[in-house]
Amino acid sequence: MAARTNPDIDDGSGYLLYHSIGQYPGKADAMAGALASFAECWGAANDDQWGYALGQRQRFIELWSRLLNAPEASLTTTENVTSALAALIMALPRDRLEGRVVLVAGDCFPSLHFLLTGMSERYGFTLRTVPLREGADWVEDEDVMSAWGPEVGLALLTWVSSTSSHRCDLKTLVAHGRAQGSVIGVDITQAAGLIPYDCQAVGADFAVSTSLKWMCGSPGGGILQVMPDVIARCQPTLRGWFSQDDIFSWDINAFAYAPDIRRFDNGTPAVMACVASVPALEWHAEQDWPALLAQNREQCALIIEAADAAGLALASPRDEAARGGSVMLRLGDRIDPTDLLARLRNQSVFADARGPILRCSPGFMTTEHGIARLTGILTGLSAVD
Repeated sequence: MAARTNPDIDDGSGYLLYHSIGQYPGKADAMAGALASFAECWGAANDDQWGYALGQRQRFIELWSRLLNAPEASLTTTENVTSALAALIMALPRDRLEGRVVLVAGDCFPSLHFLLTGMSERYGFTLRTVPLREGADWVEDEDVMSAWGPEVGLALLTWVSSTSSHRCDLKTLVAHGRAQGSVIGVDITQAAGLIPYDCQAVGADFAVSTSLKWMCGSPGGGILQVMPDVIARCQPTLRGWFSQDDIFSWDINAFAYAPDIRRFDNGTPAVMACVASVPALEWHAEQDWPALLAQNREQCALIIEAADAAGLALASPRDEAARGGSVMLRLGDRIDPTDLLARLRNQSVFADARGPILRCSPGFMTTEHGIARLTGILTGLSAVD
């Protein structure tokens, strides 16, 4: 069913898809302007192109680095979280993973699990996936720690799960991992830009993310952040002229890695996602971040209240301290997800479903009026047979 056309409600007020694609006021115009400026520069018959293009990439890096309080020269661009994790694994010393265990939770982003499954034989590690308890919606932190011993060479933590919005206790998990001597990575995708993440305070070895979600950027705008002491031990397999300290060193027999995160670069960098994402990152940098989070918390509370009234079980933690920015609801057998999404869409309320799980993520453009349209439909579900 097509979305209704009503200027009073087709304003982003009912947009609840920040776990998928983030939106902010004026995004389309800002992105179009940035891409038009790039096209004008790139199509000009002069020599300004590379200075402009690489400057946009550097601006992207600077904005992300500031957001995450990343050490200088510790963050670079990548296409997505999967390619970022692959680059890190391929760069680690061979003995870090060979004959050891890579640990991941069963509610990690599936793409990362697909990657690790495929890499395990080639890189000689055993993939250990911590399962969900029977009937549970997320993996418990204590189960992760129980499976995490000194045999674990690398552990990838999912800060916030895309399927439940469960937020793990990073402080406790990272401290446990340090005691085991593991390399520790964090996938921050589902919360970066909404919940503060400080690379230096968390103390993990690396972080991966995309700009798609709460950062409101474009596809292809991924990041890889690696702490300096780990960078020094890494020799990326995928390397090229941008991996060098002096990219214009053309002696083909004298390659040397850059001393910082640039060693994770390779050939000529892709810049289009950076160009398209910089306006969103700049908009985000100017906002009152605590106020944005407070708004999300208030709206999530209203969704949970409506779910309780409708008799819908939560598939997310009730405690906001253990939850990201989304609320997931179990629809049960009596509610057809496709029909429900159509009803919501007809009121310009945009959510999605993974099987019987409804996913709602109120964000920067969501208003109390949009939430009221959602909760009105949810509370009406109590009358469904």
